[in-house]
Amino acid sequence: MDEELKKHEECHMKDQCIKYDICPMLRVQHLVAGKWKILILWYLSYNILRFSELKRKLPGVTQKMLTQQLRSLEKDKMIFRKVYPVVPPKVEYGLTDMGKKIIPILEMMHGFGTEHLSLEGF
Repeated sequence: MDEELKKHEECHMKDQCIKYDICPMLRVQHLVAGKWKILILWYLSYNILRFSELKRKLPGVTQKMLTQQLRSLEKDKMIFRKVYPVVPPKVEYGLTDMGKKIIPILEMMHGFGTEHLSLEGF
């Protein structure tokens, strides 16, 4: 069996996504995989933030990890990075137009989390 077909064999929407080299769900998984990416996107969904502001909102993240996650999101065109030519350097991050398209999904995830937390025992 062709390798491209194997990628889609288990997908229940394989008839719609077979035309792509990779299943669209695998693409989304790649875009948001990582311990901090969803939260980074969530915080940037309502504001442009500086690196230090993001770090403050994510107290468990190391500087190295935050840098890696931001670079990955920038490479995938989900966020932009704007550097101001001042001393000390000022860098801001925000969502690109593509990144803004994930806001409704993040809002649905937030709603699901809220609903799940309201279940007995949580």
